[in-house]
Amino acid sequence: MAGLDLSILPQQLVNGLLLGSIYALIALGYTMVYGVLRLINFAHGEVFMLGAYAALFTSWALGFGPESRGQPPQSSALYLVIMLLVSMGACALIGALIELLAYRPMRNQPRIASLITAIGVSLFIQYAGGLFLPQSPPPAISEAVSPYRGVMTAVLKPPPADLAATIDEIRAREQAAKSLAEAAKAENKPEAKGLEEEYRSIQRDLRAKVGEADSQTVRITVPHGQLIMLVTTLVLMAVLRHIVLKTKTGRAMRAVSHDFDSAALMGVNVGRVVTLTFIIGSALAGAGAMMYATVLRTPLSPFLGVTPGIKAFVAAVLGGIGNIPGAVLGGLLMGVVETLVVWAGFSGFKDAVAFVVLIIVLLFRPGGLLGSSKVEKV
Repeated sequence: MAGLDLSILPQQLVNGLLLGSIYALIALGYTMVYGVLRLINFAHGEVFMLGAYAALFTSWALGFGPESRGQPPQSSALYLVIMLLVSMGACALIGALIELLAYRPMRNQPRIASLITAIGVSLFIQYAGGLFLPQSPPPAISEAVSPYRGVMTAVLKPPPADLAATIDEIRAREQAAKSLAEAAKAENKPEAKGLEEEYRSIQRDLRAKVGEADSQTVRITVPHGQLIMLVTTLVLMAVLRHIVLKTKTGRAMRAVSHDFDSAALMGVNVGRVVTLTFIIGSALAGAGAMMYATVLRTPLSPFLGVTPGIKAFVAAVLGGIGNIPGAVLGGLLMGVVETLVVWAGFSGFKDAVAFVVLIIVLLFRPGGLLGSSKVEKV
């Protein structure tokens, strides 16, 4: 660990959890569809991308378009809620259409046919989006909405007391030297130049001591926007848990995931359950897309969903594909691992680490951390 700044490690871990919460929302869509259909929706990353564009176009409709970047309208947290709901609704509709037009006709076909169809849908959305969707900066609303301003800071370890006392002493000397230098300069006294040099010397000492104190202080800083993002993610995951465990629809989902044919024989409307699974998973991806574009200020392009989609898929495999708590755990771990790679000085490999994790999981625990290792024939 030589050469690594351990004082910022807690901050990096928090950053990783915040990023991982986005991956977890996307991974839930992968794992829910697999849990019900035993198929991977490889177009899920493109659903995520379209959700980000839905948030962008909604922000333009609210008056935060490119022409108003200099003078945006009066901001309101309500705008964020509107963008979130529109993005979730748009992705839910897109997910339902993908299930209806691409997956339902392939449901009784060989797995390889469904896989090829999913990849084809993914590529079609990417390249068709390239014809119609603009390359765009993130929604301008993130620059103007008041809840996204400011930070919350928690000090885990303050600087040593003697160092803090020394800084206070130097600050007092700085103020005294500044007053003397200004008075001497105003009166054109010959010692004015020497007093100004002394004042600058004290300033240099102060900056050095403050830098030393900062290096020995362990603090965590979270922007308000990212805190809102984390709270929103936790709320959505709690709602999903309630739906799956406490509602009739959730019981039907669990029945279909355990045995597709038996659930149908028991009167469960399997087609409806599958469609609802796509809708819920896609809506969660839409929520993640809105926050990814707005809070994390990610530029938009038709290929926006490729990298987050791959990382979220790895997160789902890491946690145990088909396991909802596993998807959440895998997403958080992926975010932390990626952030630690950057912290270690290997930022150029932060995207490649997803593939390293995937290879390790498939080699040593193919069922994932919380999943089973049952072998299936394709």
